Amino acid sequence: MASATNIDATAVNTIAWLSAAETTIVVPVYQRQYRWDIGGCEQLLADIRAVADSDDRHMHFIGSVLSTTSSAGAAPELVLIDGQQRITTLMLLIAALHHTVKDHDAELAAHLEKVLVHTDGNGDGNDPNGADTNGTGDGSDTNGSDTNGTDTNNPGTRTKLRPHRAWAQVFESVVLDRRDAGDELRDSRFDDNYAFFRSQVLADEAPRIWRGLQKLEHVAITLGAGANAQQIFESLNSTGEPLRDHELIHNYVLMGLSHAEQSEIEDSYWLPIEQNTGEQIGGFWRHYLVMSTGREVAVAGEHGVYGAFRQQFPRLDFETLRAHAAEWREYSAVYRTLLEPSTADDAEIGRQLAYVNTFGRGMYPLVMRAYRDHARGAEDRATLIGTLEHVQALLLRRTVVGLSNDRLVARMCRAREEGPESLARAIARITPSDERVRVALKYGDLPHAAYVLGRLADVEALGALELEYVFPLAPADDWSPDGERRWTDFTDDEQNAFRALAQTLGNVALLEQPLAERAFDASHPEKRAVYVRSAVGPTKELAEIPAWSTSAIAERTVRLTQAFLKIWARPAAVGIDDDGLTPILDAQRRRGWPRGWDREFEYVEYRGEHWEVHDVKALFNRIFKRLWADAHETVVAYSGRRGGPIYEAQAWNGQWDAIDDAHFIYMGWDSKYMLTAVQGLLDEAGLAPEVFVKYSYIAAAM
Repeated sequence: MASATNIDATAVNTIAWLSAAETTIVVPVYQRQYRWDIGGCEQLLADIRAVADSDDRHMHFIGSVLSTTSSAGAAPELVLIDGQQRITTLMLLIAALHHTVKDHDAELAAHLEKVLVHTDGNGDGNDPNGADTNGTGDGSDTNGSDTNGTDTNNPGTRTKLRPHRAWAQVFESVVLDRRDAGDELRDSRFDDNYAFFRSQVLADEAPRIWRGLQKLEHVAITLGAGANAQQIFESLNSTGEPLRDHELIHNYVLMGLSHAEQSEIEDSYWLPIEQNTGEQIGGFWRHYLVMSTGREVAVAGEHGVYGAFRQQFPRLDFETLRAHAAEWREYSAVYRTLLEPSTADDAEIGRQLAYVNTFGRGMYPLVMRAYRDHARGAEDRATLIGTLEHVQALLLRRTVVGLSNDRLVARMCRAREEGPESLARAIARITPSDERVRVALKYGDLPHAAYVLGRLADVEALGALELEYVFPLAPADDWSPDGERRWTDFTDDEQNAFRALAQTLGNVALLEQPLAERAFDASHPEKRAVYVRSAVGPTKELAEIPAWSTSAIAERTVRLTQAFLKIWARPAAVGIDDDGLTPILDAQRRRGWPRGWDREFEYVEYRGEHWEVHDVKALFNRIFKRLWADAHETVVAYSGRRGGPIYEAQAWNGQWDAIDDAHFIYMGWDSKYMLTAVQGLLDEAGLAPEVFVKYSYIAAAM
């Protein structure tokens, strides 16, 4: 059998590979910046804990590491092409572990040190980026900073992983625990992720984490001199169809089961889910997770739905998995009914579901739960229909006044879990008032016109009807509103007044298709003879209006608006429009600020108090300090379970703030972690429904 001469691919134990005396890894200058956030670190640590607790046969595969060999110096080096993010994160974890145990467990500290550094002072260590990395002390960057990986307290120590000069000083100061004055105030992912690992792994857990680290494996791909590194990198990362979220969920659910167990889950549960949801299976999983967690699930980025699934369903024993799978199958059948409302057993409920579909599938998480409860007999028919009517009113009114309907459903799901009254209050809070709707309908274009006019006329079969604009959108020169004046006789101001009202509620009607063909482009006197033959009540009434003027349009808008406000009624609950406030559990970190812009929030509403808090970091600090006083036991329990962010000592260098004389809060986390911590603490304290953020104008657009 022929073998490849330019590529060597070998499955290796990751820690043994890193610990080898000859291992030196150089990150070339063209590599992207280190980007892993605390969420990725949290998942890596969870995987390491899981494999540490498994039997000796189980290993954890972390992917492939692609490199090429450089022999420019006395000792060969691996120039990293792919795998930088994973290897760097592992080094930060190992550094945190080393600094935790070095004064307590000399044997383990020695093993960890072998992974992190060369301590023999040998090797040329020439960096292909032009930075001196050999421990001689004569390599410096343009700012005069030494970037050679040398510990000033131990000149023979060199880090095995050497980033290029743009990041080397920060990385090495973290790994070698060598901080200069002022370093605690800097913002870097190296500092953030190292601090996370220090906070999560205490000395008594160190042997467990080390056991898990020793069970990591990867494929080491080393390229020869004749290999095309870029082509191979692109082949590994870009070719082929990437696995979609539902495919990853499928693999995750079945992985680790016996063949018999896999067959049962596949045949009895997964295949029915696929049959029920068809091409919408990805949407089903997203909507199910929003419904079950009460949190929005991001679809942007890499595998947000799959990540949310793994967090909601960590490794399960088979009986628990079977119970969950039965629920997934039940909800998939509900989802099929939502996709095809005509299959509903109750015709009126089916009609209401079809109405909801007018606005897309954004409210499916709420509707799924309500429909399932009705099917089980836990919710009566009138309650379900009332919920569907409220959903339509919410979505239509917000659309009419120009408000977004994005990121509303999770808060509705949370409110529903507290009962029908809580849901009605939550809907009322964000449903525009009658006054706002009246103004918007008077001057604005009518959205979802066929749906609105059909319900106003109590017409179900819209297929044979067309939209009719009494004043045409593009009138001919001889169009006349009264049989006397022609369109060309109108002044510019008069014409503009008509055009401004052309797509408002008062100027739009439904008309049977044969009649619509006769009415097309006709003047109003001719149209009256057509309208009188229509079976659609509001359209037939147009025949009684002798002249079609802007005042006639406005008067019809007023009449139809009264009916509109009754059909799409706002729930009868105390409260007014919420000024665009976002519940804290639905808040998300916005990125992409213009230079110099630091005002993420206009303000924060905390239990009726108005806080002038303008960014996530300030909110994080204030919430934890406030709840340290108001809900002390909850904060202690949360911090103890999560391994932070409150500690009894400033155990490592970084940004700290005092909570009291004996406790400190670490402030060096990345913003995503801080927002998640705020949400988690408020949720556990039962205060989340009373906390809202008002995004600044530019933040809302990000």
